[in-house]
Amino acid sequence: PMIDTMFFLLVFFMIATLSMTIMRGVPVNLPKSESGKNDIKDNASITVSKDGKLYYDKKEIQINELRSLLKRDAAGNPDMLVILNADEDATHGKVVELIDEVKLAGISRFAIATKPKNQ
Repeated sequence: PMIDTMFFLLVFFMIATLSMTIMRGVPVNLPKSESGKNDIKDNASITVSKDGKLYYDKKEIQINELRSLLKRDAAGNPDMLVILNADEDATHGKVVELIDEVKLAGISRFAIATKPKNQ
């Protein structure tokens, strides 16, 4: 009985920790998608808010700083995945500009974060 309780607590805290990693610290209203993946790892996160503010791993930055930050982090992790968290009210042009910066930094793996349609 005690081992069952310990196992339950272990699983509970593992699941609780995984659900906390989705919020990267900057609140945005993600668009909905039916074909999303939930495998979040320790990767780079770029967030654009509805008012156009840009964040790189929770730190507010300017667009001209992004490429050098991405190149620096990709040098230590060639398989780095960049997750783009764009508020659904962010402008399309801003999202395209961010995708271009990711590609110009030499990173080919990026994903656009969404939330399931039923949320």
